[in-house]
This record gives sequence, structure tokens and C-alpha cells, in this order.
Amino acid sequence: MAPEGNWLQVSIPQQRLTLHAASGAWRWWPVSTAAAGANERAGSGGTPRGWHRIRLCIGEGAPLGAVFRGRRPTGEIYSAALAAAQPGRDWILTRILWLTGTEPGINRGGPVDSLRRFIYIHGTPDEARIGEPVSAGCIRMRNTDLLSLFPHCRAAMPVLITEAE
Repeated sequence: MAPEGNWLQVSIPQQRLTLHAASGAWRWWPVSTAAAGANERAGSGGTPRGWHRIRLCIGEGAPLGAVFRGRRPTGEIYSAALAAAQPGRDWILTRILWLTGTEPGINRGGPVDSLRRFIYIHGTPDEARIGEPVSAGCIRMRNTDLLSLFPHCRAAMPVLITEAE
């Protein structure tokens, strides 16, 4: 049963994030989930399934392309030169929606805890690959798409990550 008020749904097969309002699906954006597929276990590199909530909305007011490390802005703005100086880095840009699982034993607690796995919805520089499963477990979005989603989000907002179409 769908929650009351606004909530988010991430479809892994469709590589799509949908913002639902009380009246139904309101808007959607393409995303990238894990290259390793769906998996809740720590160290799997998979995107965890099930019901989550947004724990924190991070980065309000930060500029487009702001770089985050440890959920804090570094003061850097992503650029090709910055990327060349740090090859292989998993860039977290623009905003962060930090997720926490709500289902004990499925995505909360022990080796399946989404919060302790630092599962985020966040911006990425690899925007050309949005729509393909290429992340290390998080849900990546185009930076401008994340800016349009962010004002509609709040702490405790429900998020369903599913393998359903």
C-alpha cells in the first residue's frame, strides 16, 4: 500500500526514479543503480531493495557540481581537471539524499543496513551513462535533475526501491 503524501519509487529494471504525490505518479527522472544489480548485503556493491526513508537531505544551497566527501562539501566544484587528478574516484556531487532502511533483516540492521552502507541518491559527473546500471550501490542522478527533485524531498520521506517495472 502506498504511503500518504509525497514518496519516491526507484525501479531498478526501468532505471527510473518516480516522485509520487497523493494523486499518483507526478514526475520521473532516469537514474543509474548498481552495476552489481540488487543486493542488500554490505560489500556487495548492490542497490538495496525495499522500503527506505530519507534520513538526511544534504547540500541545500550548494552550487551545481559541488563535490561531497563524507557527506560534507569539500569546497570543490567538479571539473575535468579535478577528475584527471583523482582517477577512479566515485564522485558524489550537487546534493545527497541519505537513505535508511525500514525493514529489519532486509535493509535495516546487521550486514544489510542501508544507512551504514551509505546508500544515497546523489549527483554524478557520469551523466552520459544515466539510465544504465553503473553505480557502486547508490542511485545516481543527473545533477540538474537532482536539483529539480531536491525541493520536493524531506527527511523521513518514504522511498521504495524495487525490481518491479
